[in-house]
Amino acid sequence: MCGSSRAENIALDFASAPPSVVKSIRQRDLLNTWLRLYARRQIAPAIWEYQPVRLEEELWDLIYYTVEFSTPTPRLIIQSEGTRISRAYGHTGKGVPLDDYVGPRLAPFVIPIYHECVARGLPVYSVADVDDVYGRIVAYERLLLPFQTDGKVCHVIASVKTFCEDGGFEIKNLMRGNDALPRPKMRAVVDRELFHRAPGRIAPAETVEFADQPGSGIATGIIELN
Repeated sequence: MCGSSRAENIALDFASAPPSVVKSIRQRDLLNTWLRLYARRQIAPAIWEYQPVRLEEELWDLIYYTVEFSTPTPRLIIQSEGTRISRAYGHTGKGVPLDDYVGPRLAPFVIPIYHECVARGLPVYSVADVDDVYGRIVAYERLLLPFQTDGKVCHVIASVKTFCEDGGFEIKNLMRGNDALPRPKMRAVVDRELFHRAPGRIAPAETVEFADQPGSGIATGIIELN
């Protein structure tokens, strides 16, 4: 079946944003593939349709979830094992509900972001600062992509990137290594400009103006591309 989260959620505000809000080039590639599929019918695609070109290169940073609706609040079940983020949490979690995996301390900061993705059926991007075990500040960038089956979001893929301006950092136990909670910097639903335009191409029905040099005596021409 495409359950309730036992975590006590906190109210979070989500900004409205275009795809350009995502800064990581690799995450933008993942998002662009999703957008191409979304554009066909203006709904989230099925997960089996999703085949990014560099998918194998990204698997280490991806977490796959199934979404259960057997109870009023959706529950996300981890389907990935051995990802890089499992080192950040200190253990793998295949088959474990996400709220159980992150624990009651972190769940209020994590679960509502996933619930927003499931409820909206749109990508959600978030950035938070966390401290590694040595106190270095690490930016934790999370992109959530929803996938539908029979009109319901039954799968979510999360891409997680970590970045430290100081250079190297310790990812082991990153999310559990100290008492400091994540410090949210951004939470956004990608709900604007939901299309992907290949670079260097002109979109259909876009007006293009051609003009000769001044004094040439040749009138300006306007062409509409269809």
